[in-house]
Amino acid sequence: MDLRFGDSKPTDDERAAVDALLGPPESSWEGADRSDADLRWARGGREARDRRDLLLPVLHAVNDRVGWISDGALDYLCRRLTVPPAEAYGVATFYAMFSVRPRPATVLHVCTDLACATAGAEALCAEVTAEPGVTVQRSPCLGLCERAPAALAFGAGDRVRTAVAAPARARAAVLAATAPDSAPEEPPAAAAVPQAGDPELVLLRRVGVVDPASLDDYRAHGGYTALRRAFALGPAGVIREVTDSGLVGRGGAAFPTGRKWQATAGQPDHPHYLVCNADESEPGTFKDRVLMEGDPYALIEAMTIAGYATGAHRGYLYLRGEYPRALARLDHAITRARARGLLGDDVLGQGYAFDIEIRRGAGAYICGEETALFNSIEGYRGEPRAKPPFPVQQGLFGRPTAENNVETLVNVLPVLTMGAEAYAAIGTGRSTGPKLFCVSGAVARPGVYELPFGATLGELLGLAGVRDGLRAVLLGGAAGGFVRPDELDIPLTFEGTREAGTTLGSGVVMAFDDTVPLPRLLLRIAEFFRDESCGQCVPCRVGTVRQEEALHRIAERTGASAADDIALLREVGRAMRDASICGLGQTAWNAVESAIDRLGAYA
Repeated sequence: MDLRFGDSKPTDDERAAVDALLGPPESSWEGADRSDADLRWARGGREARDRRDLLLPVLHAVNDRVGWISDGALDYLCRRLTVPPAEAYGVATFYAMFSVRPRPATVLHVCTDLACATAGAEALCAEVTAEPGVTVQRSPCLGLCERAPAALAFGAGDRVRTAVAAPARARAAVLAATAPDSAPEEPPAAAAVPQAGDPELVLLRRVGVVDPASLDDYRAHGGYTALRRAFALGPAGVIREVTDSGLVGRGGAAFPTGRKWQATAGQPDHPHYLVCNADESEPGTFKDRVLMEGDPYALIEAMTIAGYATGAHRGYLYLRGEYPRALARLDHAITRARARGLLGDDVLGQGYAFDIEIRRGAGAYICGEETALFNSIEGYRGEPRAKPPFPVQQGLFGRPTAENNVETLVNVLPVLTMGAEAYAAIGTGRSTGPKLFCVSGAVARPGVYELPFGATLGELLGLAGVRDGLRAVLLGGAAGGFVRPDELDIPLTFEGTREAGTTLGSGVVMAFDDTVPLPRLLLRIAEFFRDESCGQCVPCRVGTVRQEEALHRIAERTGASAADDIALLREVGRAMRDASICGLGQTAWNAVESAIDRLGAYA
């Protein structure tokens, strides 16, 4: 029996949105009018199945045009791609930015995560919801923590209209929702970099200095020097330089980048793929957004180098759906680079073919996990895969794949221009190079800071101007841990934070003063993990719910004993850490545990 969405038919707008991406249907099997030939044989099915990876882009196309995805639209795109309707429905309902229920064309997403929650996000939601004609959707972190509270409006139509209000006040948020084209323009990316213009910067040196839209300006400031050196060294030479530099992943796992590239390059199975993970969704993280908005060509160059070194001829840039300006900047940069021979069949006349395709995420924290990201690109629910096999063996489309985040890739440029030895001299022996830190919360100058590994937490907060009454600092975001105000001498290195019993993670540094109610903060973290769990494995699916329930009872004093609930939290936390498939469940208890043990929460 074949499942169908009843007798629903796509509207003209929905059909046009799908056809604009896939082209017109070639037979009635794909949704065209029936012809005599279609009664004699079926055709196009094999080709349609080979395009399964276009499911997420097609869902975006419908959502962008209409504002939601109807049964008729789902049925039509399923016929076009030969995807079982139940699977397409599962994908469409997996992502927070999609809706399969009718809603207005324009939706205002208001961030209610940690930085924005402490800056008055709930009061903002209440004010804006009271305004007629405004549809508010509470959202996890929008990556605008330096301008909290933040709101992002998406207006569907022939042309998607977006507007950002940050820091958001009720009037600005309402204007963004009701008239996105009339909303004030966002400040430049450099506004998020308090050190902008400092000649000592390495990763951020071009942000605020070059025009992010100009390829010529980028090249005038050293752009594509690293790629030329890469071609001079050859793939093995590039991998050797990256290995000798000591560069490790900046997404939190800290895996040696050179080893990953070598393992991918050495696989006999072809083709190889390169994936840039630009789906930074950790609450408090916004460094990759600033790099992509302020220096987009640097990422394009770095991806080209990574592809060359690993033997990949195609790169996928998986970008957060909540980053419309980064999308526009990167799309423009890729188009210009392709037109100038810096992407395409013959990069810089060196006989190497490489191109990049952007794939938009749609609001799923779990897609920051590399194998969940691969599933998302391939047109499936963004659920993590069991390992082994590892991505360097069987990654995207079952082929060897190197996956790195934005900051990691951009670090490759100074490795090649400075040389491995000079790069390794920055930082410490085991944590080399510069590191980007996302500072927000109770500081005078929130933003992205660049410091060499080894600087202390106190030095970083001194630059940002921490306010009086500091109560706690959250390192690593919701998956990280809290430290006390008397622990600011912790060195900001992977090994230093590990020895201090916490984690550096992706570089989140969120300061909280004594005006913040800690129990509500922990409850918000628990709600975040409950919402973002993909539900695939029992320890995480059930454990995140039990964690939230226990914290609710403690905060609202409805349980029999706080001590019993804390004991339950520890038991559930250990189970999630030991038995969850991926890092989401394994780290969902970290922040709560550190608050109980280090800050004396609920004591």
